[in-house]
Amino acid sequence: MASSDSRFTSQNTTTQQRLSTNTVGLVALSDFRKRRAEVLEQQEREAREAIISSSSLDTPDRSRTGTPATADETSDVSNPRKKKKKDKKAAKVGGAKLSFGDDDEDAENGDDRDAPANGKQGKSDKKFKFKANSSVSVVPRSVTKAALRREATERETLRREFLARQEAVKATEIAVPFVFYDGTDIPGGVVRVKKGDFTWVFLDKSRKVGADLGVGEKSNARREWARVGVDDLMMVRGNIIIPHHYDFLFFIMNKTVGPAGKLLFDYLSEVPTPAASDSPENGQPQSTSQVLKSAKTQPSIGDLEGATDDPTFTKVVDRRWYERNKHIYPASVWQEFDPERDYQKEVRRDLGGNTFFYS
Repeated sequence: MASSDSRFTSQNTTTQQRLSTNTVGLVALSDFRKRRAEVLEQQEREAREAIISSSSLDTPDRSRTGTPATADETSDVSNPRKKKKKDKKAAKVGGAKLSFGDDDEDAENGDDRDAPANGKQGKSDKKFKFKANSSVSVVPRSVTKAALRREATERETLRREFLARQEAVKATEIAVPFVFYDGTDIPGGVVRVKKGDFTWVFLDKSRKVGADLGVGEKSNARREWARVGVDDLMMVRGNIIIPHHYDFLFFIMNKTVGPAGKLLFDYLSEVPTPAASDSPENGQPQSTSQVLKSAKTQPSIGDLEGATDDPTFTKVVDRRWYERNKHIYPASVWQEFDPERDYQKEVRRDLGGNTFFYS
């Protein structure tokens, strides 16, 4: 019985079977094509060997062999090209049906059918395949319309509070002592300005101070000061010429440093805290509106911030005098303010290119 069964079973594996056994576990299409070419080459080589062996032997006795070959088989053996085409067609059909991602799942499904006890465990593994990242401590909250409105309200409140405090800082008054300079220091006085004022406001007030004091060598100095405009004056802070369109708050907020490593305007960038006598009796801090009102009050000029600074650090210079004497020290080392320049790392040189060894 065993001999009769072996007659009807194919002793050689087909191309489809070889492809299915050699392409298990592949994930790239290039690997599959390479394996398919190797299988087809092996199939052709076996076919050629079978033809050579059959031609070298005598014609076998059909009665002693198994079932006689059919017409298709004989045609395949006699014509290997047709067999090759059939193998290629079978490989194409098998390639279309081949799925790299589902082979493992099919094998697992087959194992699940054979072993029902292991099926539950496989289902549980699939169920918890995608887990939440347990290492993330902060869970994102859902953004609702109410939350968006609340955040917008908070941002608007903070923006208004910042603008109110900035206005309070701008309204804070400071004192700027200065001297008039025409080759020598001429005492000028102290000017009251606000942190939000521009440089030309300070020059206009200093011009009035010069007219009141009668600064100058001529007898009609007051009349000469009346003819002088703001554009004819310059503010020199240290060795830096401050342009007219800059406000004091720009230098205060940015803490701009001059060539000597000293702040050009050493003033507080916050609203000054009120004194103990001005604070409320209950000890609660003042609101922004109260701070703004207190900043608008006019204290004495001696109590203002900066009233005790060195007056020679701020010079009011006539521009016409500067144009005539800018090649002479100290006007030769004065330079106009540049916000892009780092004055701390700058090496000071004279007009001839010689380095200063002193500050």
